[in-house]
Amino acid sequence: MRLRINVTRKVFNMKRSVIDILDLSVAEIDSLIQTATDIMDHPAKYAHACDGKILATLFFEPSTRTRLSFESAMYSLGGHVISVPGSSNSSVVKGESVADTAHTVSCYADIIAMRHPQEGAALVLANAASIPIINAGDGGHCHPTQTLADLLTIHREMGHFDHLTIGVCGDLKYGRTVHSLIEAMSRYPGVRFVMISPETLRAPTFVRDALNRKQIPYRETTSLEEAMPELDILYMTRVQRERFSDPELYERVKDSYILTPEKLRTAKSDMRVMHPLPRVNEISVQVDEDPRACYFKQMLYGRYMRMALILMLLGDTEFPAPRPLIYDRFVCKNHRCISQTEQELRHAFYQVGDSDIYRCVYCEAKAK
Repeated sequence: MRLRINVTRKVFNMKRSVIDILDLSVAEIDSLIQTATDIMDHPAKYAHACDGKILATLFFEPSTRTRLSFESAMYSLGGHVISVPGSSNSSVVKGESVADTAHTVSCYADIIAMRHPQEGAALVLANAASIPIINAGDGGHCHPTQTLADLLTIHREMGHFDHLTIGVCGDLKYGRTVHSLIEAMSRYPGVRFVMISPETLRAPTFVRDALNRKQIPYRETTSLEEAMPELDILYMTRVQRERFSDPELYERVKDSYILTPEKLRTAKSDMRVMHPLPRVNEISVQVDEDPRACYFKQMLYGRYMRMALILMLLGDTEFPAPRPLIYDRFVCKNHRCISQTEQELRHAFYQVGDSDIYRCVYCEAKAK
């Protein structure tokens, strides 16, 4: 017997949260871009927009750009920040669950930004919290606010989102920024993707299945040089040592792609090179001087988009439409999923369209 409960796929509580980039409609993303642009043009107008409000940053993985970007965003809006940098500084080290952390921090803050190594942790936090939650990265799953930074970068550099050929290169298997960017850009007409990676780091099946279902054109290749001439955007990523359980596999693939000025010679003159950072050696520092390089601009744009998102969530009273989930019919087998460790967390799956495919609501792993 299937137990169906009519709840939102991504967020179950009564506060608006952003766990996945698809939690935001195209119209909402356009509105965030307009707000971020206005903040850039008129910063004094927003200097007291969050007076008396508190942002809690819970970062259980290392972070420089994202954590500082959130904190800078809240301070620039006139708000305050309380922070837990690392699990060793929190009750997590004592065995506290994500859900209990949510109940606790909801007593002290008005909004939470969390990064966590396990996929689906931000969703669990949102389900238990009584305040808005922003996913600042959950394992190799999603990173929606980086995608907001990416979208503002593309909009300002290219002037539009439609009819672009986007190359994503490097770690496509664990690269949460890539997964979120593909989801976001798939909603614009005429967009196509070139996925450039070693065979062992191909994009996961949930990403490819979504593209196939939406009939979004894409192709996969192992050659950056071969793909270069057709690209409007080249989105480089690092191979993430922290996602590998096998050190030998990491050593084999870590230097798969290194972007140099020589490799850019066949690229379009108006192509843009993006990277979520930090980089290791996948982009030569010599590329920094190329006018097509805009990865440092992404960092600045990320601050403004996070300011816009904080304003939206603290003022939002509208909630996503409900979507049915299936509980306890399947058990998620992904060892990186939060359902493997969170106390008494029920396994929940959603149906993909009208197909017979079901995916874990926390990590997107296919039910087997």
